[in-house]
Amino acid sequence: MYWEFGYGFLPILLLVLAGASIRILREYERGVVFQLGRFWKVKGPGLVILIPGIQQMVRVDLRTVVMDVPAQDVITRDNVSVKVNAVVYARVVDPQLAIIQVENYMHATSELAQTTLRAILGKHELDQLLAEREKINQDLQQVLDVQTDAWGIKVSNVEIKHVDLNESMVRAIAKQAEAERERRAKIIHAEGELQASDKLLEAAQKLAQAPQAMQLRYLQTLTAIAGEKSSTIIFPMPIDLIASVMDGLSALRQPEERG
Repeated sequence: MYWEFGYGFLPILLLVLAGASIRILREYERGVVFQLGRFWKVKGPGLVILIPGIQQMVRVDLRTVVMDVPAQDVITRDNVSVKVNAVVYARVVDPQLAIIQVENYMHATSELAQTTLRAILGKHELDQLLAEREKINQDLQQVLDVQTDAWGIKVSNVEIKHVDLNESMVRAIAKQAEAERERRAKIIHAEGELQASDKLLEAAQKLAQAPQAMQLRYLQTLTAIAGEKSSTIIFPMPIDLIASVMDGLSALRQPEERG
């Protein structure tokens, strides 16, 4: 009876040992194997066989992880308080370092991203934060990548998602933008007046060289005004035109006086 029980228990024991010693790792997974508490090697992907009780394995996912950095209160270099949140793209490139050098590599990377976000953005003014976001993203990525290299983590990208301003700051920025638009409009208007005055001066110089052209221009202006719906038109007579008429009358009177 004892032997029958022993032979029946042996297959169950073998199945238990096989379940405890066989691991299957996917293509994107690696296993950090420890032997009697010491690091042995990194194994995978595929079938991994362990010695139960002697070897232990920790799974590490090599896929890129998207970490959402919570909104951080940041004071910019020009003393403006804003709330900024970001997203960090990171992955494990060295499973051994990721398991041995830090307790929880993803949590550590997330906390480091928060402090780095406040430190980097605090060196920029608000206008730079809004206009030079691509450059700031690169600075954040480079700083995080250098600091997480000792943990076997590669930070591939950092993106600032939102920059939240309080209502008073939004109104101040709107007023500043409106003032800037008015300034540009006045400059454009002044430049147009300057160009127009140059052209008018050039036209006046050309007309002064040909008095007949001035008289034709005067008559053309009268014709244009006469076509309008004005009932009464008061238009000054040019001195040159009056002088020409007076010269003509004088020429007509001289023969009569002689006769």
